[in-house]
Amino acid sequence: MSIDSERSVSYVLTKHVGAYMSKDFLLLDQNVLVRSAAKMLQDSDRDDIIVIDSKNLPIGIVTDEDMINKMSEITTNVESATLKDIMSTPLITISEKTTLQDALHQMRDGKIRKLPVISKKNEVVGIIFQRTIANVIRDATATAPHLFSPPVKAILGNLGFVLQFAGVLLLVPAILSTILGDLVTASGVYLTTVLLLVTGFFLNTYGEKASLNIQQASILVLSSLLILSLFGTIPYLYVLPAKEVTSDVFANSFFSSAAGFTTTGISLIHEPENLPQSFTFYRSFTQLIGGMSFIYLAIAAFYPESKIQSMRGFISGRSLHMRELFGTITIIFLIYIIIFSILFYLFGNLNVIDDFSLIISAFATGGFLPTSTILNSFDWQEKIIVMGAMIFGALPFTFHYSFVRKKFLSPKFGKEVLSYFIILSGATLLFMWFSKLDPLTSAFYTVAASTTSGLNAQVIVNFNGTIHVILILLMIIGGCGFSTSGGIKIFRVLQLKECRKLFSKIHRSELSEKRKKELVSTILIVLAFPGTIYVTATYLTTIENTSFENAFYEATGIITTAGLTANLINFDTDATVKMVVSFLMIIGRMEIIAIIYIFVPKLI
Repeated sequence: MSIDSERSVSYVLTKHVGAYMSKDFLLLDQNVLVRSAAKMLQDSDRDDIIVIDSKNLPIGIVTDEDMINKMSEITTNVESATLKDIMSTPLITISEKTTLQDALHQMRDGKIRKLPVISKKNEVVGIIFQRTIANVIRDATATAPHLFSPPVKAILGNLGFVLQFAGVLLLVPAILSTILGDLVTASGVYLTTVLLLVTGFFLNTYGEKASLNIQQASILVLSSLLILSLFGTIPYLYVLPAKEVTSDVFANSFFSSAAGFTTTGISLIHEPENLPQSFTFYRSFTQLIGGMSFIYLAIAAFYPESKIQSMRGFISGRSLHMRELFGTITIIFLIYIIIFSILFYLFGNLNVIDDFSLIISAFATGGFLPTSTILNSFDWQEKIIVMGAMIFGALPFTFHYSFVRKKFLSPKFGKEVLSYFIILSGATLLFMWFSKLDPLTSAFYTVAASTTSGLNAQVIVNFNGTIHVILILLMIIGGCGFSTSGGIKIFRVLQLKECRKLFSKIHRSELSEKRKKELVSTILIVLAFPGTIYVTATYLTTIENTSFENAFYEATGIITTAGLTANLINFDTDATVKMVVSFLMIIGRMEIIAIIYIFVPKLI
């Protein structure tokens, strides 16, 4: 068998049985008489009957051979024999989300040639035959070679969907720029939108929407962030003053675009209040797209399919599919942004566009500001509203989902969310003690660091070393999993206690292979973050001729996508350094571990 054929077979075997099962089956109650069942079996031209109990749950199977062979074994009146008397039990079933490969394994282990397929409610929805899987494998090997292999097509299909969705969302700042008469910004954003939509269309043409393994998912995340950042440079090239596009101009634009889509929020622009309002809105909006895209990619690529299907559709009440998932994320964030922007408009002194720009940045945990001096003039009400938006952005998507699903304002606080608030509270008390700042200002800084939003009112280098340590630790820990925040994530910090089992022969045997891989990933991420920060800090110390403390702080803001900065990177920084830092922001947004998955998948 050729390599292409092997890949094709491996790919089709990862597909779910639900796509190949037969829905033509005979379902009868266990109390049906055998003689009646035999007639129905003959009339239906089938070979077997799935037997159910009074609750419509499958409990056994009867074949035509059973009716011939087992009827002679019945000691009671043959005329009164029921299916219950001759059925084979217990019944081996599989979920409709089971892969064809797992179905084959179960058939081999059970020495059977067919398996009833059940839904989440344990109701029979189909039956998968061994011959059907054999035909699928035969077709995969017989099909002529395609331009792209199935795994590549799966990546392209998912990537195309992400780019198209981003293109549709960018119509919002494009239309706003048009309404405000800012045709320069509008031209750049419209061009970006068209490129995203067209590129996404062609990728969908050559790809297909299918499940990904962890290596393919990592490639998808990296490709998405790179393409979004690359196309997102176009509006910056339109707006930032430059006579011609040079390497420095491109580096400035790419850096700013990457800072937006990765939700890092580090800005080269010292006086953004001089920029057009519509462009400021675009900058913040890229963070929202990047944050929502990352949640979608993380859940779709790394979250168990069974967990996704256990959610119920926010709009329709049906099972939550991937396309609906992205729509649900968008609707939930839109509801939050509107509510918080209205509150900010009522209690703040900004106009409505700047209100939305700031709240979008806070929710996306990005940190771009509408003006460079805005935080200095905040009242306590405004600080609390922005802090609330940052915290909501750092909470897991599952929290938001339960928040708006059925019982509004009644979410369940899980261990991860409670741990996050405990860490945040403790850090705020320490910050207040060492900085001598008032409680609200101290809380604002710790929230900005722990949510990796990076909003700040003064230059961080003015703080002492102890404050730096507190903020660095908060940035490295980050927010909750499956949120827009960066860092290691709280759920991995909680997993560290269980990681000790990996080093004990007794406890290691208690862990499933899947759980072992999850814990190994956690250890690698916990080591990779400070390690990458250290290497980056050493690089910045040498290049920028600064202290290691400031460089380490800057590197932490880059790798954790927090954006809290010591102001080492600016327009005068070498273009190569800015491009390196841009890629580091993307790697940090990928939580570093994805790079390992791409190049060394056998380690996991």
